[in-house]
Amino acid sequence: MILLRRVIGDALRARRQGQQRTLREVSTAANVSLGYLSEIERGHKEPSSELLAAICDALGARLSELLREVSDTVALAEQMPEVLVSMPDEPAAAEPKSTNRGVRRVTSDGKVAVSVRQDSPLKATLRSTRVRPTERDRDVVCAA
Repeated sequence: MILLRRVIGDALRARRQGQQRTLREVSTAANVSLGYLSEIERGHKEPSSELLAAICDALGARLSELLREVSDTVALAEQMPEVLVSMPDEPAAAEPKSTNRGVRRVTSDGKVAVSVRQDSPLKATLRSTRVRPTERDRDVVCAA
């Protein structure tokens, strides 16, 4: 199962860390408590649209950019069958643990790469990164 609040939190944290800014700096600029911003970034709280817009503004990002990044991440994750398939129930104490737990899978569409770690039936950690074109890719784009 994909938890939207976790994908949003990961995207916000990646933007903040990419700017080498602290939680305190962004929370002050967005007028949100440091603890609440931390919980949003960790995917424990789901921000309202107003709060999300304020955080994006504090990061100098457009809300549409963040939502597009989140949408791309979710779309790629949905293409990975293991993300949406129910995991088996916990094995009995005498049985060995399932080998699917904590497994990482990576996929990319050329623009975004998504890494998925399935921890339990209801917990999958998604990490997305923008794929930067290589020199060869840029040459192909320019030559076309």
